[in-house]
Amino acid sequence: MKFPDQVVWITGASSGIGEALAYALAREGARLVLSSRRLEELERVRQACARPAEHMVLPLDLTHSETFPAAVAEVLARCRRIDVLVNNGGVSQRALAAEASLEVERALMEVNYFGPVALTKAVLPAMRAQRSGKIVVISSVMGYLGTPGRSTYAAAKHALHGWFDSLRAEEWREGIAVLLVCPGYVKTAVSLNALGSTGTKHAQLDAKTARGISPEACAAAILRGIIRKREEIYVGGWREISGIYLKRIAPRLLSRIIRRMTFSVSKS
Repeated sequence: MKFPDQVVWITGASSGIGEALAYALAREGARLVLSSRRLEELERVRQACARPAEHMVLPLDLTHSETFPAAVAEVLARCRRIDVLVNNGGVSQRALAAEASLEVERALMEVNYFGPVALTKAVLPAMRAQRSGKIVVISSVMGYLGTPGRSTYAAAKHALHGWFDSLRAEEWREGIAVLLVCPGYVKTAVSLNALGSTGTKHAQLDAKTARGISPEACAAAILRGIIRKREEIYVGGWREISGIYLKRIAPRLLSRIIRRMTFSVSKS
C-alpha cells in the first residue's frame, strides 16, 4: 500500500475524478474525508470504497468559506491530522464571454478559485504544525490556454496556477508540497453541470468530453504524480495536452487552431 493510514481529504468526491480518486486511494490504504454538497452521493462513494468504516463523509459547499474552519476542526477531531488535501471540486462553463452575466462569472470564480484557496488556507495551520503535507490542485489544460465558451473557467484555472505556484515557493520549508494537475478531456458529467450565461446548467454531454479518458485513468495518473513528488502533471489525450506546449513555443499557431475549434454554449 502506497498511502497507509494517510488522511486524504477530497473535495468534489461524489462523482467523476474525485470519486475515482477515492476508490484508488482507499485501495492504497488511505483514510478518506469525502466532501461535496451531495450527502447521499458521498455516502454511496464511501460504501463503495475499501474499508468503508474508516472513511469520513463531510458535506461541504465551496461557496461558503465561512464554514471551512469548523470543517477543518471536525476533520482534525476525528482523524488527528491531514496528510493530503485534494482540491478537486469545481464547475465548468458553456457561455460566450460577452454574454455571461457578472453574477455567473463571480459564481464560477467563487467555486473554482476562492473556494480552493480558502480551504487550503484553513488546512495550512495543521500541515504546518505537523511539518508535512501535500496539496493537490485539480486544474485543467485551461490553466494554460483559453478556448471559446470557457472564458471564466479558464480565468479561474489560470488564477489557481499563480496562487499555488507562489504557495509552493513559500511553504516548502514547512514540508508542504503542491501538485498542480492539468487534465484534458475526462469522461465525466462536467459538461452536464457546466453553467450557461445566466447560470442554468448546460445539461448536455459534449462529444469531446464523451471521448475523453476515463476518470480511473486520470486518478491513476494523479496517484503517480503524488508518489513521484511531481510539482505539475498533464493528463489526457495528446491533442489537448499538445496545446500547452504550443502555447509556449508557437502561440500564434495555437491561436489559429483555437479559432477553428467547434464548440457549444448553453442557450441560457
